[in-house]
Amino acid sequence: MDLLRTETLADLTENAKKRNEASMSVLNDFTDDFLQAAKEAHTYRTMRHICTPEASHVEIIEAAQTGATSGTKFARDVLLLASNSYLDLCNEPELKQAAAEAVLKWGTGSGGARLTTGNKTPHEELENTLAHFKGEEAAITFATGYMANVGTISALASKQVYKAGSKNAAGVIRADDEQSECIVFSDELNHASIIDGIRLSKAKCYVYKHNDMVDLQRAIGEARAAFTGDVRKLIVTDAVFSMDGDLANLPELQKIAKANNCLLMIDEAHSTGVLGKTGRGLAEHFNDKGIPCDHADVTLGTMSKAIGCEGGFVVGKKSLIEFLKNKARSFIFSTSMSPAMAQAACNNLKFIEQHPERVQQLQKNVMFFCEALEKAGVCTNRFGRLSDLGEARLSDLGEAGLSDLEKSKSVYLEQHSAIVPIVIGDEAAALNASAKLQEMGILIPAIRYPTVAKGQARLRASIMATHTHKDLLLAANAIADVLKN
Repeated sequence: MDLLRTETLADLTENAKKRNEASMSVLNDFTDDFLQAAKEAHTYRTMRHICTPEASHVEIIEAAQTGATSGTKFARDVLLLASNSYLDLCNEPELKQAAAEAVLKWGTGSGGARLTTGNKTPHEELENTLAHFKGEEAAITFATGYMANVGTISALASKQVYKAGSKNAAGVIRADDEQSECIVFSDELNHASIIDGIRLSKAKCYVYKHNDMVDLQRAIGEARAAFTGDVRKLIVTDAVFSMDGDLANLPELQKIAKANNCLLMIDEAHSTGVLGKTGRGLAEHFNDKGIPCDHADVTLGTMSKAIGCEGGFVVGKKSLIEFLKNKARSFIFSTSMSPAMAQAACNNLKFIEQHPERVQQLQKNVMFFCEALEKAGVCTNRFGRLSDLGEARLSDLGEAGLSDLEKSKSVYLEQHSAIVPIVIGDEAAALNASAKLQEMGILIPAIRYPTVAKGQARLRASIMATHTHKDLLLAANAIADVLKN
């Protein structure tokens, strides 16, 4: 009996091995060519192992390369110039303690979607706090910023079908079924989550040149000529572009949107907690500079960057938020973020409100780092793209001679976000520069295709409020040395 059982187990093992080999052969048809091509193009990605909390300095697990200990793993302290935790709130002691207390009170999960059993007191408090912080009527939260973009854009831009007998917004009863389509105008450097939201909506999309208001108006004119009837129009842009660090021209976008009856949506993932004297974002940034600027119709953001937590959000009119609760599939069909995490995000947001000096220190650090790089001979494009105005045009006009558009562009040129790109070009060269800096104890990742265009590989430095000037000066000089060599 034991022999029979042994033979049976052996047969089962052999059969399982054959099935696994057959399955791997099919799987390889999907994976192998792609992975090999990525390696050859220097776009193959691996993950670093960081064994300490996110902070201005972290410990990274590395393997010894030479000697008797070759291959042995060890932890090494590095200066982190790659974090989106711009205000360094992930590791703030009082916020960690408050988060721990929230877990003890609310548990580790929400247990359901918001529309079933997953709506808890911390979710409600977080949304009220977000709306207040952003100066809007209401807010809605998503599990991630990516889900917020995908759900919001696909809800707004998908076809709308209205049945005969229903009333339109003006209260007029429709005689027949009506179908309303949407056209989307998207900046060419928008984040992948925006692009995926547009694709999911199946709306017609016109991509305009990066931050080029003239080309946006050209695209709107082209769409107007191509489409007639009941067509909705949506302009969508990042507030801060995540790989270039430059700012959207919000005042001019608002003028164009109003003149052409377009809805305007901005993604403030990298501007909330970063721009403006209190960190409230792009509109505050322009208003601080003396340029009147309203909020966009739809303002989206994430709590995983300067807020130092998790989740995405949309703020705006109550009618917008009610619409998304009923239409955004990534909200409706997804388990909500844990109530403890919602409470932690709320606590972190209140910390930003109470400590505007943290935001201002971040802004000072950004300027110090950019100036240190420039003194060391490294181009940062700190003043952004000169766009339509041109360098001579800006210098010749003076403040009194600038139109509103020109004023908004001049301000846009004057301040950088917390993202400082150092464009190298070649993918292999960018990887090599990043590796050399890591050997020197400075962690700055190489950003390559498809995150940026081919031939536009770069080091993407991101600054934190808790970086010291000594840290930043050391990093700037090290980057200059690596690039020169």
